[in-house]
Amino acid sequence: MDVTDNHGERRFELPTDAGPAIAAYEIDGDTITFTHTVVPDEAEGQGVGGRLIAGALADARARGLKVVPACSFVAAYLKRHPEVATLA
Repeated sequence: MDVTDNHGERRFELPTDAGPAIAAYEIDGDTITFTHTVVPDEAEGQGVGGRLIAGALADARARGLKVVPACSFVAAYLKRHPEVATLA
């Protein structure tokens, strides 16, 4: 399943059997601030959050956006993945 950007809701989404996992954001100029990430309880521990953030960060990179990880999950992901840490 692919991560999609739901522009109207200002969030990236990844469908799961338990409902969508989401990464909410705000965009200001060339900066995207990730404000919170939610993975349905039934989908936790299955790598859903990591796939969601990887897709969201790939989109941010493709758009040339600087990332501000206001969400602790995104901040932790960036620390664990130095290949994308340069986005922040």
